[in-house]
Amino acid sequence: MFRFWIYLPFHLLVAMCLCHSIKVPTNLQYEWLIYLLGFCSMTVFLNASSSFLIHIFRYCFILEEDRAPAPFTVTVTPCDVPIEWICFSLAGDYDTLEATKSQKIPKLVSMIFNYKGNSVETYMGMSSYSAFYMLEFLSIERDTHITVYLTTDTTSGHLYPELPLDPRIDVIGIGHATVTLAWKQSPSVLKHKENIQYCLLVNEKHNYKSLCAAETAIRSSGMKSPPALALSLFPYLLDHQQVMILSNSELSIINRVSNGEVRQICMGTKNTYTVPNLRPSTQYYFDVFVVNLLTNASAAYTGTFARTLEEPEPKVIELKDGKVIHLTLDGKKQKFYSLQYQARHKKIQFIFQSCSGHVGVQITRNGKVLASENIAGFRHFSLKGKLLDTYLVQLRSMDHTNSSVKVQVSSHFHKPFFPLLPESLKIKSFSKLRTCNSVTIAWLGTQEQSKYCVYKKRIKEDQVWMEVRSADRCSGPKSRHNSEKVLCKYFYDINLRRAVTTQTIKGLEAGTLYLFDVYLTEPSGIPVRYHSKVVKTRKKC
Repeated sequence: MFRFWIYLPFHLLVAMCLCHSIKVPTNLQYEWLIYLLGFCSMTVFLNASSSFLIHIFRYCFILEEDRAPAPFTVTVTPCDVPIEWICFSLAGDYDTLEATKSQKIPKLVSMIFNYKGNSVETYMGMSSYSAFYMLEFLSIERDTHITVYLTTDTTSGHLYPELPLDPRIDVIGIGHATVTLAWKQSPSVLKHKENIQYCLLVNEKHNYKSLCAAETAIRSSGMKSPPALALSLFPYLLDHQQVMILSNSELSIINRVSNGEVRQICMGTKNTYTVPNLRPSTQYYFDVFVVNLLTNASAAYTGTFARTLEEPEPKVIELKDGKVIHLTLDGKKQKFYSLQYQARHKKIQFIFQSCSGHVGVQITRNGKVLASENIAGFRHFSLKGKLLDTYLVQLRSMDHTNSSVKVQVSSHFHKPFFPLLPESLKIKSFSKLRTCNSVTIAWLGTQEQSKYCVYKKRIKEDQVWMEVRSADRCSGPKSRHNSEKVLCKYFYDINLRRAVTTQTIKGLEAGTLYLFDVYLTEPSGIPVRYHSKVVKTRKKC
């Protein structure tokens, strides 16, 4: 059996695999073969109407010597554009070779099969004694790939996987981000289950008639196929004597191209699958290929398509005057969360406290955008409008991880939910005042008498990023261990320029990293956490 791949017309890739039932010609046959192979090469001619070169590739073969006729098949799969291919029979007589050589070859050639198109096509013939055959391939549109199978082993019947009588793919479920598919089992699965698997291809452009055509489309997009796809994508890059068996576990590879993505999922012999992570209100095309893992040959089910459902309108949460809402925002889905408030007064204020991560905030009134910011900490928006104006607040995480935020709307300016805040919530450390067993830090205060509590925590080098990143800015001192508490103190200053305090923390270990936190607490009991500060004590003093 021969199997080879051809790149038409300018490049040629020829490979043989699993060769059997082919005998080496005798000396007389070999002389005859050389004589005919003069016509089996790359032929170039000029197309007069289009003024460009057309290349024709011819391949000749001789089947094993046998007086009895023997069947053989040739299967050709176009991988891109339509092609034309022809099978010729080159008749001859070994006993009259010398006489035949003086004749013109065209009298010995007869066309026995011809096909034009881009579908998989198979020719089955009966070989006769002393017969040579020639395959001719032509691509006129542009360079393309094809795969060719030539075999005399027509009894095994499992080179190409079989399709069921009804090869359609059924769409049995559609969601906002999923589509569930089902198809009838291939007869090959029942006979050779360990060597067969299904591969599903998902894209947003169109269906593919063959796995070879899909691979060519991915390849032309400029994507480099990862090694995990070597079995089913670009099989001509493999050593054809190598046999690779994949487990029945699902294998999913995504190749991102300029206008979308081509996703391939191999799922063993399961004939139902729910495709996840699709976009709402988007049309997708689905192709299922049944693949012979021993030969890399595949057969295509009839492709289908489906459109995912439109994403439902996000649920709108009603805001009540003075009530605090604490939300966790999903950063992976980049989903918007909507809050609505109908004003009972002309003047209102929105107050946001980002507990973790960065939060995108947009406030609109009667369809007009009033504010749009990304926040990481506290933010107040004081707005003035009309009675019964409708305000819509949209929130989303600006990170790829979850973020959390507290939201309050109030028309009572004399009763703010959050305490009066300093200009900055940063903690400053002084390198010159740093020793082997002490660290001096400073932070800003306000014009109101408030309570400030300092906490410390010993950490390792590899914990710094995680400790700072995962800190919950909405948590208060009650979330800390008593052993981490350093002290609490009260202070304020009418002059904001002098509203700053320092604190020296002693009893530390040399050359050690410490995480310092300061909490501001007012009589309302709502804590405000300053930004964490990491300081390392001196190693030598």
